[in-house]
Amino acid sequence: MYLQGIQAKIHEVREQKVMLDYDLAELYETETKRLKEAVKRNKNRFPEDFMFELTREEYNSLRTQFSTLEKGKGQHSKYLPYAFTEQGVAMLSSVLKSTKAIHVNITIMRAFVLIRKYALSHHDLTTKLKELEEKYNKQFKDVYEAINYLLQKDKQEIAQRERKKIGYKER
Repeated sequence: MYLQGIQAKIHEVREQKVMLDYDLAELYETETKRLKEAVKRNKNRFPEDFMFELTREEYNSLRTQFSTLEKGKGQHSKYLPYAFTEQGVAMLSSVLKSTKAIHVNITIMRAFVLIRKYALSHHDLTTKLKELEEKYNKQFKDVYEAINYLLQKDKQEIAQRERKKIGYKER
């Protein structure tokens, strides 16, 4: 579960990859309340680009994306969760000094690195496809036009069949 499970807990909020406080607390095997207390005691270590509190809209949007939201978990939370960026998670290791926290942080950092590598390779692939499209633009254009023509032809045939006949009807 570890690396893949952690990757599933990394979300995108405000165009940043983040982990939520209750997911981190679960990984560190502590209560969310205790994690938040440690952060509040060390507030100066967590600037906005390390950690921020979600708005109600952001939290509700994230919750709708969770396919396996457990009953009770975060359902009626009185407080909005904190979102920790990669740097914020790294800073947590200096605040939470347990051996467990250190090992979990190492694994989380590896998960962030894997996600970054994937994003870079995805970018490279997109760039190469654009280069191919530019190189063979005429051929791609012809293929696109043929596909669009066939799609339009199908739509017209369906519309003709579905069109209600008017006028004199034989019995």
